Amino acid sequence: MTGWESLYKDAIEKAIKSVPKVKGVLLGYNTNIDAIKYLDSKDLEERIEKVGKEEVLKYSEELPEKITSIPQLLGSILWSIRRGKAAELFVESCPVRFYMKRWGWNELRMGGQVGIMANLLGGVYGVPVIAHVPQISRLQASLFLDGPIYVPKVEDGKVKLVHPKEFQGDEESCIHFIYEFPRGFKVFEFEAPRENRFIGAADDYNTTLFIRDEFKESFGEIVESVQLAIISGLQALTKETYSEPMETIKAHLDVLNEKDIPAHLEFAFTPDELVRKEIIKILGKFYSVGLNEVELSSIMEVMGEKELAEKLLAHDPVDPIAVTEAMLKLAKETGVKRIHFHTYGYYLALTEYRGEYVRDALLFAALAAAAKAMKGNITSLEEIRDALSVPVNEKAQQVEEALVKEYGMKDGIAEVEGYQLAFIPTKIVAKPKSTVGIGDTISSSAFVGEFSFTL
Repeated sequence: MTGWESLYKDAIEKAIKSVPKVKGVLLGYNTNIDAIKYLDSKDLEERIEKVGKEEVLKYSEELPEKITSIPQLLGSILWSIRRGKAAELFVESCPVRFYMKRWGWNELRMGGQVGIMANLLGGVYGVPVIAHVPQISRLQASLFLDGPIYVPKVEDGKVKLVHPKEFQGDEESCIHFIYEFPRGFKVFEFEAPRENRFIGAADDYNTTLFIRDEFKESFGEIVESVQLAIISGLQALTKETYSEPMETIKAHLDVLNEKDIPAHLEFAFTPDELVRKEIIKILGKFYSVGLNEVELSSIMEVMGEKELAEKLLAHDPVDPIAVTEAMLKLAKETGVKRIHFHTYGYYLALTEYRGEYVRDALLFAALAAAAKAMKGNITSLEEIRDALSVPVNEKAQQVEEALVKEYGMKDGIAEVEGYQLAFIPTKIVAKPKSTVGIGDTISSSAFVGEFSFTL
């Protein structure tokens, strides 16, 4: 797989030149604060014993819909550890929220897809962004990096764009408690097969997709200065809460389509089936969607493709032929022009259009993700070059071979049923400093990178 190293080198050089040319990206709608706790196995075992191991183990077998008790919280953390898979649940109970606060954290970071992407695109890449921040408290505002990051503020009936630090309130209730564990982390007889985290969301804003009045009333004016939009946060909606925010999102998409601003939906695991079906209905209004195998499988399920949904979760690495089949079904069903699939070890992009720049944008995104995993935080576009030293994932060779055999893929590009399929093997950091925000780094870098390569 030696040819990939030179393709990686070319991609980062192109990105360093072209990404800063992007004139503006709108980001909506979920921003919060991440309180990160690095789990200690002795401490976790003691906490589990104290509340009742048998009760906790029950929830480590099957996740509850939301968290209303301490055994559910500890059992859900254990569910993630046992599988090495990420999960996020809403913490409804105030006593559990108080328990998490007392348990504490090791560090506070910017959270939410919008917050993470705003700091990356605006604070690191220097691309101007306009972010939707549901609750601009002092603490939330302080977590935004310096740089061209703006929130709209209405003064005397006019929209003004200001840095979040110039627009802040007092209240604080957008905290996500993130419990991180490394590969090989042991609790009782369980061992984590892969590093990951569990997220307990103590957040009353993003769970109902609260959209500020400035965005509702002045959206047409706000998007005058952007070339792209990235939408996220729909995963928290339920059949009880989806109706009003979905209408607002549709209205915003109509404005974006009217102005020819491509919009990307960053999909995240959405527990509510009805909401998933509603998202599929509006997907055609988006230009692009980004997802992983769990999310793609959950979409196939509600599209009635049960067998395919199971296939997507049956192998490691994920079967690329099953992924391609699922992406084709989704593209044909919805009309979305670009589907970006990312999993541990490789990425795919299915597009209505053609060009090596699609693959090159995936390579740039993979380097950005590797740099973030290595360092915890990236401080400049140039710093992403450091990730060139990370080896290309060897397991992806069997994925590439399957794609070559099935579709005649060459240099990561193939023609499949009237679409272009682009593939890249990723670079995997053996001991990542943190896994939080890597998915958002991948998706926003690939989408913005791809657009910049056409400027």
